[in-house]
Order: sequence, then structure tokens, then C-alpha cells
Amino acid sequence: MPTAIVAEDESILRTQLEGKLARLWPGLEVIACVADGAAALEALEDRVPDLMFLDIQMPEMTGVEVARHVAGRCHVVFVTAYDQYAIQAFETGALDYLLKPLTDERLAVTIERLKAKLATPPEDLNAVLARLSAQLEPRRERLQWVKAAVGQNLRLIPVADVLFFQSDEKYTRVVTAEAEALIKTPIRELLDGLDPALFWQIHRSTLVNVNAIAAVTRDFRGQAQVKIRGRDDSLVVSRIYSHLFKQM
Repeated sequence: MPTAIVAEDESILRTQLEGKLARLWPGLEVIACVADGAAALEALEDRVPDLMFLDIQMPEMTGVEVARHVAGRCHVVFVTAYDQYAIQAFETGALDYLLKPLTDERLAVTIERLKAKLATPPEDLNAVLARLSAQLEPRRERLQWVKAAVGQNLRLIPVADVLFFQSDEKYTRVVTAEAEALIKTPIRELLDGLDPALFWQIHRSTLVNVNAIAAVTRDFRGQAQVKIRGRDDSLVVSRIYSHLFKQM
């Protein structure tokens, strides 16, 4: 039985979509129905489904950002109220979309397309998602420095010197080869300013500098852990990010 996660921040539409799926596709199991992108990411910690229905604009994390976490591992359908996204971002035909308000007729078409797609591996849609992400948000300048408290002093730490960032209760640890510091900026906000080619998210609470990775090991359960060059730290890799290290 195919499985799906539904993420939609409008409660009425979320309930409506779940009900329509139950009626039009009784063979589909909806394993999670959530209200924002962060909750969708948490649901992925337990199980990556065959399909995801994602509202494009959601609080905490957009549907596009969630989709990038499952690119190549899950078929994605976006739900949007804006025609321009459908026209500009989905013209390749690689992604399917549903326009609000949802109709049985349009959803039935999508369901038939999805049933056919389930017979083939999901496509890696990172290039398409990058274009859509650029349309959704203005380009941000990359972080070059972070302001961090070290004891009673305030330091400017070059981002390139940071080995990893890790959530620590109300703060975020900034770890370099020489020292540790604390900042109030959460991981979610750091992601917006950091170069994704340099800093990889390996856990919802951890970003690691790829140049600082000494090795990747696995325990008896197959849980991946990142070893940091020059330190004793072992950083846990969540299952949804384990694909980053398939070739290691």
C-alpha cells in the first residue's frame, strides 16, 4: 500500500484534502497530516513516504524546503493558490501541483499520474526546486561572520572557521577548532544565510562544515555518525539526511 504525508497550514483545506484522498484513493495510507513544514520534517524522521502533498507557503519551513529533503526519494505534489508558481516552476512536467480550491476532478487526474509514477523511482528534482525557491524568496547575502558570546566578550567568528553549529536549549553552539561560543540565532535561521554547499544539515539540530568531516561511521543499528576533524565529537545523522553519505 502506498503511503503519503499531507502538509497544509490551513486546517479546513488540510482536512478537505485528507478526506478527498480517502474517498478517491482508498488504497493510499496517509501516515501523517501536519500543519507546517517543520512538523512535516519531524514526520519524515519516522518514515519517508512514497508521496508528499505539500503546501508551498507554510510557516516554519516552506513546502519547497521540505521537498528538498526528500528529493530523489519521494514523489512530490505541491498545493498552491498561485497560478504563477504552477506555470513558471512546473512547466518541465517533473512536478505535479494542485491549485486551490481543490476539486475532485483535478485531484483525480493527479492521483492517476501518481499511480503511474509509483512504478518508477522518484526523480531528483533539486534543480527544479532551486528555481522555485528563487522565485519564492529574494536572494539573501551569505553569512560571512557570526557574532557570538565567548565568556563576557563578543567575538566576530568567520563562518569558514566554524566546524559545526548545534542547538543547545535556548542557544546555538558555534564550535571552531579553537573555541566554542553561543549565539541566539536558531538553526532554522542560520540555514537561510549559510552556503548549502559548505554547510550540510545532518540533523534538525545540527549543521556541519563539510570541510570539517573526518569520517562517517555507523553503529550496530546502522545509525550514521559524523566524526569531526581534530575533535572527539561524534555528531548523529538523522535518517532523513543519511542519503548525504551514501557514497562514504
